[in-house]
Amino acid sequence: MSWDWEKLKEQQQRRSDGPPKMDDLLKKLNTLKIPGGPVIIVVILAVLLASTMFYTVKPSEVGVIQRFGRYVRTTQPGLHFKMPLGIESVRKVNVRLVKTEEFGSSSPGSMSRFTGGGSNVTLMLTGDLNVAVVPWIVQYRIKDPYNYLFKVQDVQRLLRDLSEATMRLVVGDRSLDDIISKRDEIAVSAQEALQRELDQAETGIQVVTVEMKKTDVPEPVQPSLNEVNQATQEKEQLIYQAKEDYNKAIPAARGEAERTIRASEGYALDRVNRAKGDASRFSALYAEYAKAKDITRRRLYLETLNELYPKLQQKYIVDADQKNLLPLLNLGKQDGVAK
Repeated sequence: MSWDWEKLKEQQQRRSDGPPKMDDLLKKLNTLKIPGGPVIIVVILAVLLASTMFYTVKPSEVGVIQRFGRYVRTTQPGLHFKMPLGIESVRKVNVRLVKTEEFGSSSPGSMSRFTGGGSNVTLMLTGDLNVAVVPWIVQYRIKDPYNYLFKVQDVQRLLRDLSEATMRLVVGDRSLDDIISKRDEIAVSAQEALQRELDQAETGIQVVTVEMKKTDVPEPVQPSLNEVNQATQEKEQLIYQAKEDYNKAIPAARGEAERTIRASEGYALDRVNRAKGDASRFSALYAEYAKAKDITRRRLYLETLNELYPKLQQKYIVDADQKNLLPLLNLGKQDGVAK
């Protein structure tokens, strides 16, 4: 096969010269006698300009316009115009998409730069100096595209660091029992604190929710925790039993004391009323006696004898004029009635 050395040299020369310049291309196009060539070039340029001048923003997005890299404006959903040929560029940001960051042993980014790089981010120290495994999930969305794109270099890394710091702060103020039993309360507190930190850092992120997953203790201390929980349950059981006995004994004693007080008050009231009645009766008798002494004296005498005679076993009738006493031994024994 014969080699065309001139053609090879020409190809090497083209490679060494680099890509063809725009002037060369225009000269070649002019040398080519294509019908309507200038019109086609104008159409192609118009299409290129149109493709770089118009853009569309979806309903869930906003467009951030930069002119030579500097922020200019933010556009809402719809068809918009911008300067062509790279003078202005658009970055579309989805402001309705809810993103999720998971903090747990199974999450890919669960290592913390604050704990030596090899510790689990969910391993935390509680307020009562216990160690707990606290996994959680943060859901967020973008509320300020400008701050999200330009104020922070690595928003996701900052979000993870602030989330971890906030959760450690919230967990460090509570006991282990509160962390296990009051997860919803802790989640609300963590969400409020995290949102304050994100706003202060101007991240442009809105925290939608913080969800606490199942909180537990590390496996090596699980048996000890079970023993502590069992002892706590026994303690509570004894306390409840003591309260039950207390509730049975104290009301009974109070009822007995109340009954005794009421009986004493009734007895005292009875004695007082009887004394008042006797005093009233005596006063009435004295008033009648003062009016008719002889009659009242005789009536009292007869009433006294009427009460006294039925109680006597033997009776003696004594006359003031009689010289000798004659006992009537058989008086009233015929009918068995003492008179």
